[in-house]
Amino acid sequence: MIRVVLADDQTLVRSGFRLILGQQQDIEVVAEAADGAEAVHAVREHRPDVVLMDIRMPVLDGLAATEQVVRLPHAPRVLVLTTFDVDDYVVDALRLGASGYLLKDVEPDDLVRAVRQVAAGDMPLARTVLDRLVSSYTTGRTARDPRLDRLSARETEVLGLLGRGLTNAEIAAELFLSLPTVKTHVAGVLAKLDLRDRVQAALLARDQGVVRTR
Repeated sequence: MIRVVLADDQTLVRSGFRLILGQQQDIEVVAEAADGAEAVHAVREHRPDVVLMDIRMPVLDGLAATEQVVRLPHAPRVLVLTTFDVDDYVVDALRLGASGYLLKDVEPDDLVRAVRQVAAGDMPLARTVLDRLVSSYTTGRTARDPRLDRLSARETEVLGLLGRGLTNAEIAAELFLSLPTVKTHVAGVLAKLDLRDRVQAALLARDQGVVRTR
């Protein structure tokens, strides 16, 4: 069962998402929050797997709430919600630890799929986010991160494909590897680079210029 907290200052949005998610046998909405402070409290109390986090909320906005939530013990994954498909705040949220990105007008099936993906460690709509948003943050290459030296040649390849937003299955096809082997390499990349999830890995790959070209 995937436990979800809904954080949005619009009651109708929360109600709509609750209705959609509540129809799924493997998803349970355990709490709602009307602002970021309530979201942090709900996470502490209910220990969900996923938080649907609006960015623009009163009291404490979604950026500050995301930063606090991902630092909690047994932190859930945060799926950012925004009204606009190009929003500077989204990139900030990803850099602060959010694991995915959704528009509020998302189709019901896509919402359900995204919740399941982010709970499983994937990054919903990752390529859209990386291609349309993160590129604006990587026009100037940062200094080489010494942590990259910890990676094997194969792990560096996997990191480069994460930078393109590929799923494990797509990486497996690209490198002619089995899915379990790819999962092992992804876990190794995250552990050696001290990263929380594949979103942070993708951002690092972009910043460091190690994205594997097609």
